[in-house]
Amino acid sequence: MLALSLTTATFGQPVESFDSFVANFRSKAVAGGVDRQVYDAVMGGLTPDPRVPKLVTAQPEFTTPIWDYIDGRVTAGRIERGKAAIARNQALFAAVGEASGVDPYLLGAIWGMETDYGAVLGNAGLIRPIVRSLATLVHQRRSRLVEDEADLIAALVLLQRGQTSADALVGSWAGAIGHLQVNPSNVVAHGTDGDGDGRVDLHNSLADALATSARFIRGLGYQPGVDWGMEVVVPSGFDYLLASRTQLRPVSFFAERGIARVAGRQFSDPNLPVFLYVPAGKDGPKFLMTQNYLVLKGYNFSDSYAMSVAHMTDRLKGGGPFVDDWPRGTVFPNLAEREAIQRALGALGLYNGSVDGRLGPITQEAYARFQASQGAVADGFITKAAYNALAAVR
Repeated sequence: MLALSLTTATFGQPVESFDSFVANFRSKAVAGGVDRQVYDAVMGGLTPDPRVPKLVTAQPEFTTPIWDYIDGRVTAGRIERGKAAIARNQALFAAVGEASGVDPYLLGAIWGMETDYGAVLGNAGLIRPIVRSLATLVHQRRSRLVEDEADLIAALVLLQRGQTSADALVGSWAGAIGHLQVNPSNVVAHGTDGDGDGRVDLHNSLADALATSARFIRGLGYQPGVDWGMEVVVPSGFDYLLASRTQLRPVSFFAERGIARVAGRQFSDPNLPVFLYVPAGKDGPKFLMTQNYLVLKGYNFSDSYAMSVAHMTDRLKGGGPFVDDWPRGTVFPNLAEREAIQRALGALGLYNGSVDGRLGPITQEAYARFQASQGAVADGFITKAAYNALAAVR
């Protein structure tokens, strides 16, 4: 029997005291363009934020079933607030959309998802000085250490530019800034003065925030005039191993294999490159996704987040809910079992990614190959049954 070791994930642990970290990180920050005097003034006397480590392990986009995540964020109230907020800023959204080529409703959806249309920006429990948060993350050495280090240096660069102070440079516990929550590295790379006042202030200027996110999204490869995707119906007997985002194929490829749009809708462009996405397996909603869906994952890597933004975009335009319902009675493996699944797939030569319990596309595709080897429908949907199936392999 294939052994499934049930060990708990290890959160990165500091290798030095916080004061030592501040002293030792100085050379890396200076090499990244931060003036020594700026570093000493900002980082000297800094203390870690004790709330941050717990928040790292409680990110709902990686621990909540996708339908619960979407239901909790694409709510009737948020949709109505979003329509009203976009209407109040109609000229601004239209101008940013025209200048950037990014769908203004997509920007509106991100705005709603990230800060409830700016409502949380005054909440001191959620919004705090980001240098302290980022320094805590780097000291704790979580799995995104390289990105956290880059963002901490970028935050110091933003302070060095002299347009804000350390107390006023605020954002989420993970360091994201402003109405649409952009991390400091991307503020440095894509920050845009949308209101023409000579400053880039994503916290206090919606125009700056929208223009910056639009530029960031274009930099991720966003294609103007292309939707994120569409819900579809998949016929019985379909080979779900074709549901891979590593290769986009024309819509006609899937249509020839019996896939159709829901509710009798028609495909508008048979040549549009797409991939099949089945986030809840053969019994849940299914989608043909364009490159622009992958762009959303560049904004936030979670599929739950990307699906929520995509769906909110449609709802803000007046669209309705998904046609097919989710398999809401599904029982999922716990963290230890998810890690065990990844180890088991690795032992079978099907998976070579991190053992972190995050069941993203790489793990799902590995499990789909295992399902195919067992003669099951290879939809890649990992439930508690997946743990049991792998445990039964001899």
